[in-house]
Amino acid sequence: MARAAGRGRAGGGHGLARGRGQPPPPLHRGRLPAQLEAIPDPPAALFVKGDASLLLRPQIAIVGARRAQPPGLANARRFAEGLSAGGLLVTSGMADGIDGAAHEAALDAGAPTVAVIGTGPDRVYPRKHHALARRIAAGGAIVSEYPPGTGALPYRFPQRNRIIAGLSLGVLVIEAGLKSGSLITARQAGEQGREVFALPGSIHNPLAEGCHSLIGEGARLVQRPEEILAALAPAAMELGAELRARLERPEGGATGPVRRKSAPFDWRQDDDYRRLLDVMGYDPASLDTLVVATGFAPGALSSMLLMLELEGEIAPLPGNRYQRVV
Repeated sequence: MARAAGRGRAGGGHGLARGRGQPPPPLHRGRLPAQLEAIPDPPAALFVKGDASLLLRPQIAIVGARRAQPPGLANARRFAEGLSAGGLLVTSGMADGIDGAAHEAALDAGAPTVAVIGTGPDRVYPRKHHALARRIAAGGAIVSEYPPGTGALPYRFPQRNRIIAGLSLGVLVIEAGLKSGSLITARQAGEQGREVFALPGSIHNPLAEGCHSLIGEGARLVQRPEEILAALAPAAMELGAELRARLERPEGGATGPVRRKSAPFDWRQDDDYRRLLDVMGYDPASLDTLVVATGFAPGALSSMLLMLELEGEIAPLPGNRYQRVV
């Protein structure tokens, strides 16, 4: 565990209440999500508190200012709720401000969320987020490349940003100054080939300057969650296809990202999509029910459901349920 070795308990951060027994073993390279292993500097291992299978689902990172203003916090909640309802899993850094608002909105909508943190998975920073951390661990996942007991040191937070970007299909920036750490995440996402989205703001607002700078550099200006869902649909579909191919490989086979097909993928000609629609029928069905009925991995299934929703074949319902509409 090269990267994790030697990480001490020095630094801040406050312990998260733990149950009895040993923590689950870390995920090492070869077991990490394929899109994360493909970045230039992937972590040697990830320590996960919560549901590690969520890391395989299509994700959207929502990041922004720690000292966000009320409109920015409202936008974070609105986008997190809309993107969760659309089938994307919201990922952020559990920081104060935009991060915390996005996590809370996803959980309040009954959806899981992933927090990538700059301490060990058993530590909480900032300390005001103890209750939020417990909710995320119970209904999502807290992820870190640092082992349990590792405290908060300033350099670790920018370093974890590459993991937030690497796990996600795209990064949405909501309120950021020109020196915001959110711009580090966004630019790393661009270097990794991810989509970068930014919300515009008033030219008189210093917390809009970072977003305007990203838009000037080529980030997509967005105003509604539906714009992001439409933009990421092809990547989500491709991620699902890659995950299915990866799970079908013989034990010990290659684990890197699958080679992209040159021809566009047509879900209508895919046996798995036809099987999913047949299993759904026309009654509401939860994600868990569909996982059991189809045998598909949750991450691959989420990507398929997102694609079918954007194609108008199914509609999301409260409680992480879906229903066929055509």
